[in-house]
Amino acid sequence: MEVIQSFTIDHTHLKPGIYVSREDKGFTTFDLRITEPNREPAVAAAAMHSLEHLMATWFRNSEAKDDVVYVGPMGCLTGMYVIMLGGYTVEQMRQLTMRCLQWVLEQAEVPATTPETCGNCLLHDLPMCQWEARRYLGRLRDDFHSEYTKLRVVLDDGRVFADA
Repeated sequence: MEVIQSFTIDHTHLKPGIYVSREDKGFTTFDLRITEPNREPAVAAAAMHSLEHLMATWFRNSEAKDDVVYVGPMGCLTGMYVIMLGGYTVEQMRQLTMRCLQWVLEQAEVPATTPETCGNCLLHDLPMCQWEARRYLGRLRDDFHSEYTKLRVVLDDGRVFADA
């Protein structure tokens, strides 16, 4: 089996920031890394769920709404994926994300948190979501990272999947 490209990223050197995870078939997948993997706690599930609802709402109502394909959390709870149609740059995504996070900080409630509108309506935490949003916003402004460190992965047949 081929190694999944995202599994070739050296997570021991990954800093909070915004990275291009994939570019293919006209789509760009952005890795919005909120916490430092394996060094900082992951975002609490309830806070991440609230952040997902808020970020998805903002992005799908922004000037980029026609290009938004997906906004959702990583399984490891250290960040979000945003998939966009077209050729958005990291800097464009950074500017959009900072505006989104500022909007998140201004909200008094999380949208779509009723049993009818959410599959786990009790799993939300707006105050912690806003704490994470504030911290991430500061990181995007003051200590921005956007270049992955890759691992060298050798497949069973000797082929090199990715080089550092």
